[in-house]
Amino acid sequence: MDVLAAKAIGAGIAVIALAGVGIGIGNIFAALVTSVARNPSARDQVFGLGILGFALTEAVALFALLIAFLILFT
Repeated sequence: MDVLAAKAIGAGIAVIALAGVGIGIGNIFAALVTSVARNPSARDQVFGLGILGFALTEAVALFALLIAFLILFT
């Protein structure tokens, strides 16, 4: 097997994590919208937690993308 083919396969496997990140971000914002719809007065408390969850979940996506780029270009 050629080294370039192995790098492409490894980067593809590393990017599989982005599917889980997409599902996680969808769940976070679905829960945020549901909680604000049920109790609009709690928006200020819940919104910060939703954005924090989004940021931490997005960090996983950036790490997965970084690993994929490191596999491809080193």
